Amino acid sequence: MEMIASSAPATHAMPRLALGPPLYYWPRATMFAFYEAMADTALDIVYLGETVCSRRHELRLADWLAIARSLRNAGKEVVLSTQVLLESGGDVSTMHKVTGNGDFIVEANDMGAVRQLAGHVPFIAGPHLNIFNADTLRLFAQWGATRWVMPLEMNRDDLATLQAERPASLATEVFAFGRLPLAFSARCFTARHLDLPKDDCRFSCLAHPDGLLMKTREGEDFLVLNGIQTQSSRVYNLLADMPDLTRLRVDVLRLSPQSSNMAGIIDLFDVARHEATGAGRALADACALQVAPACNGYWHGRPGLDHVVQTL
Repeated sequence: MEMIASSAPATHAMPRLALGPPLYYWPRATMFAFYEAMADTALDIVYLGETVCSRRHELRLADWLAIARSLRNAGKEVVLSTQVLLESGGDVSTMHKVTGNGDFIVEANDMGAVRQLAGHVPFIAGPHLNIFNADTLRLFAQWGATRWVMPLEMNRDDLATLQAERPASLATEVFAFGRLPLAFSARCFTARHLDLPKDDCRFSCLAHPDGLLMKTREGEDFLVLNGIQTQSSRVYNLLADMPDLTRLRVDVLRLSPQSSNMAGIIDLFDVARHEATGAGRALADACALQVAPACNGYWHGRPGLDHVVQTL
């Protein structure tokens, strides 16, 4: 852990809070209860939809739309997210239904979805589209993106460069809490771990509501398996970095759902965005609520599992 100093943030409107799309496979009743609880939180934006695996059928598109309408009635901005890795004609068909829903704005998570949306309706450019330079930012803005989500491994200095050059019409969103979705594969790692074929996985992800933790031979936490998705074992947490986020004029902070204590996490970020200088003190409270130790290395240009604590 490294201690570094941080200058006071410049004046800027406080960021909005967004709940990212659910990355895990939860039972239908659990999912409905979760979003009913989220309606009563300080969230401004909620992303919905299956982004990881098309075999997850507890909720269908009609169910996501029902939840979306309920959350909109509760005053939330709702975004429908598309799947990141499309592997079949059925996946493509579902993507077309999401992008063509005609009611809710869509987060495009692959270029096929971008193609369906560009020039037709405004959309959100998701974190897996590899937007790393100003030319790409401008291109997405020309296509109709109204917000982009910073790639997970981008650091604050690179973001500062893009913020200085981004089109005025484009808002910036940063993944600020949750296990990092690092990679996607055609292979289902959860099924493989259990010696099951991918097409007969027995929906094993249901038994791991926050993913399946893998350890090294030395017994240290390494990665988390979440079906075809590989995640960080640690929880990325930029709560104590709120002064940076404010100074860099970040418009939206994305909090990724976990199976417990999510309302408490949201409350802590809500307080911190109103009182940025108190964000460091709130970090200890957040660490007591999250499912694994914190990290923020990528933000500081360090290895991802590092945890850098800023002093004000």
